[in-house]
Amino acid sequence: MAFTLIAFSYIVALIVDAFLIIFTIFHVAAFDELKTGYKNSIEQCNNLNSLIIPEYGLHILINILFLSSGQWLSLFLNIPLIIYHLWQYYHRPIMSKPGIYDPTNIMNVQTLKVHQREGWSKLTFYLLLFFYYLYGMIISLRN
Repeated sequence: MAFTLIAFSYIVALIVDAFLIIFTIFHVAAFDELKTGYKNSIEQCNNLNSLIIPEYGLHILINILFLSSGQWLSLFLNIPLIIYHLWQYYHRPIMSKPGIYDPTNIMNVQTLKVHQREGWSKLTFYLLLFFYYLYGMIISLRN
């Protein structure tokens, strides 16, 4: 049992992925609250926008670790979501604060449905990656 950079990368990825799952669950719950009308859209968007930069930063951090440890499959599994995050951030609405959710547009039924579907997709992606990282950690610690 050797503790290498590869094992460290997968351990950090597991921990970070757990936070990403929590962030995504919060997003899905927030969109559901907006859909049912329980929360104010300005307050919800401020809460959601404050999590965007940490989510993207954490996701890029684990991929930098995979790049430095030579875990190409793990890196290539994450590249499409990184590209989507970058595309989404560069095509965000013009606002005074960083973030991608516009309080004036979020209550549109179609926009809310797209964001909710995106949240469920990201949750599925992060859950699948969690188990992949767990498998990678076990294999790297066993060798």
